[in-house]
Amino acid sequence: MALISSESFAARLRPAVVYLFMVGVGAAAFLYPFWLPATAVADRAHSGDAPLLAAIVGALVIGAVLLELRRGTMNGALIAVLGMLAATAGLMRLIQLPGGANGIFFLVVLAGAAFGPRFGLLLGFSAMAVSAVVTGGIGPWLPFQMLGLAWMGGGAGLLGQLTQRLDNRVEVVVLAAYGWIWGFLYGAIMNLWFWPFERGGALDWQPGQSLAATLQRYWSFYVATSLAWDAAAAIFNALLILITGVVLMRTLRRFAHRLHPPVEFTPTSTTTTINT
Repeated sequence: MALISSESFAARLRPAVVYLFMVGVGAAAFLYPFWLPATAVADRAHSGDAPLLAAIVGALVIGAVLLELRRGTMNGALIAVLGMLAATAGLMRLIQLPGGANGIFFLVVLAGAAFGPRFGLLLGFSAMAVSAVVTGGIGPWLPFQMLGLAWMGGGAGLLGQLTQRLDNRVEVVVLAAYGWIWGFLYGAIMNLWFWPFERGGALDWQPGQSLAATLQRYWSFYVATSLAWDAAAAIFNALLILITGVVLMRTLRRFAHRLHPPVEFTPTSTTTTINT
């Protein structure tokens, strides 16, 4: 006899759907200009839809946190740590490094790896929102920056699940390589918030181009405009993780193990019995 709780399954599924919807909304926000006819693409990049996107992303973040609290997979202490790390990472953006790099990324990578992919996703959203308020960088680009950093933190959480059994120094080297890759990847993703709207240049996208031609033109645009800056960000991401990672990962993992709720609350009132 197998006992399956339909409400329990739904309770487990809802947060996963919210997080997947976050990723889907983000991907669609970056890519939808490529699907529009040439006459439908606005002259100003996302000047009209950025507030709506920010509202949707904010609502999804709040919804995800509420669902985690309801399930018992997050508690008040863990949310407090999330807020503290988001504030710290946001303030780290004020530290300007050579080549235009800054200190926000390495802490998101390390905390995401220590606390897991869902925490890393929420931390990326929150840290970039804090940094925008601190630096005055609020504009139509902000929701896209939040999405990019959230993906970085969520990916670090997935990677941390694979590296947690490694020696601490080896794990830090792996995370440093991840941070180095994301130094380039974040810049490449962020260019997409405005590049489809550019017109008239030899490296701009033209509606109706094939996928291969679009990728080739974007690569040329990226090399000409962003590669050198992103290389600096990638190097400093890796260096900061290598320098601070051993100590910070031990501390963050210790807090993660202590604060992770040992019980997950799931409703069990409605059950379905299947005879086998």
